[in-house]
Amino acid sequence: MKWVYILAGIALFLKILFMPDTASNLSDLTDISITEKVVAESGVVNAVSGIIFRNRLYDTIFEVIVFTIAILGCNFLLANENPSCTIYQFKDQASIILARLGATIAALVGIELAIRGHLSPGGGFAAGVAGGTAIGLIAITSSYQWMQDIYKRYNAAIWEKVSVLVFIVLSVITLSGLELPHGELGTLFSGGILPILNIIVAVKVALGSWAVVLIFIRYRGLL
Repeated sequence: MKWVYILAGIALFLKILFMPDTASNLSDLTDISITEKVVAESGVVNAVSGIIFRNRLYDTIFEVIVFTIAILGCNFLLANENPSCTIYQFKDQASIILARLGATIAALVGIELAIRGHLSPGGGFAAGVAGGTAIGLIAITSSYQWMQDIYKRYNAAIWEKVSVLVFIVLSVITLSGLELPHGELGTLFSGGILPILNIIVAVKVALGSWAVVLIFIRYRGLL
């Protein structure tokens, strides 16, 4: 079997070395830039957001669903374990100040990426990760009970589920061919439904990260 792998690797190397690159030939035959086409069709300057939330929206729906299943899996797999008696957190004042300063910066970056992700590098997933980072930094410097109380007070679990449902509904409407006006290219209110999808994904990822952080603190005592 080892020789089969070696021969397959040699054959692949020879193919790359001697056979022509059809993709480059196709690009020479047309003057239409794929990036420009995506920007024109989606109405957003950030072509990556246009691809994720329009051209490949069907894939993005399942990415959001997979993230939701991962959160449910964490809760399910750790549910039978005993809660940890020891929770490891920063205790010295300097570390607490630096962590909360970092959390503030991460939260502001997350908001910026969510609102302007269709205009510059960023987007809903990156914004959600930044928000989750802010929550994680707060978690290692604050009381678990305090964070749990805030999570329940503002019904974060419900909002997380609602964001998934709203995202799926809006995505289905978009896939059916109905779109909001694109507006003026390069402005904040451009891209039709794409900025809204960006914000919804950011909320979903941030709240999901919050749920996972609380689960691991409760059952493992650390992040």
